Amino acid sequence: MQNIQQVLAFASAARHASFAKAARELALSPSAVAKSVSRLEAQLGVKLFYRTTRKVNLTPDGRQIFAQCQRILDEVETLKSTVSGARSVPSGKLCISAPLTFGKLVVLPALAQLLAKYPQLSVDARLTDQVDDLVLEGLDAAVRIGPLEDSRLIARTFAQQVLMVSASPAYLKARGKPKQPRDVERHECVLFRLPASGRDRPWEFLVDGVPVKLRPPARLRLSDGEALVSAALDGLGLVQAPHYMIADAMREGRLVECLKEFRPAPLPISVVHPGNRMLAPRVRAFIDALTTGSRRVSK
Repeated sequence: MQNIQQVLAFASAARHASFAKAARELALSPSAVAKSVSRLEAQLGVKLFYRTTRKVNLTPDGRQIFAQCQRILDEVETLKSTVSGARSVPSGKLCISAPLTFGKLVVLPALAQLLAKYPQLSVDARLTDQVDDLVLEGLDAAVRIGPLEDSRLIARTFAQQVLMVSASPAYLKARGKPKQPRDVERHECVLFRLPASGRDRPWEFLVDGVPVKLRPPARLRLSDGEALVSAALDGLGLVQAPHYMIADAMREGRLVECLKEFRPAPLPISVVHPGNRMLAPRVRAFIDALTTGSRRVSK
């Protein structure tokens, strides 16, 4: 690759799936980005993008080369920091993703501290319940809840998620408190619809050491965690939600936990990053911020 500008143009176009957006990021014209990509394709002898009038999508060869380019660009940035004597100072753009509600409640406060501490740092945070491909999306790191399946990633577990059933005092006064998991089937239950699949998330319990999943009947389904908690606060029924979503309301007595003795096993909360890249100072600082701030998600 004779020109790093071609690599930069390709990587930016791949991240944005658009020559126009890549041009804005790089302060170039769309035609200049397109020409750089074409020259790179000619040098490599492969087609990198499927092109349409509005969008570009990576070909299989393009996906593979994009992953390699991300590693190269990360290493170049680390080398530049080393030469300038700023290796230990987080700088540049930190690109991360996190689950929507967890991101709002836990990740954003950590990012606020990083931005206040490191003036040369900027952040592109994607808060979504969709699971992003870190390599393909060009992300430095991501927060994941639950078991990890991608062997390309290195994980550091910094907290646990505990699911709790709760309801408002007014609801429990009117309907009574469930004593066994099966009792929820006779209550009003507000369910969480999984954004990725569109299916209801089953309620999980641990009964005599055995995991049990129930799908209680419901008249209200929501696809947002904060809305789920709001519904419980409004007395619309029982909800099962992660502890960090309802902790404040429980401390204030606005929600009451039910079936505590049947809580399911906690899930790990981890920050992950690609294992084939050097760990840039900005990523290390993000991981440290989450680890030291994990008390925010303690039960």
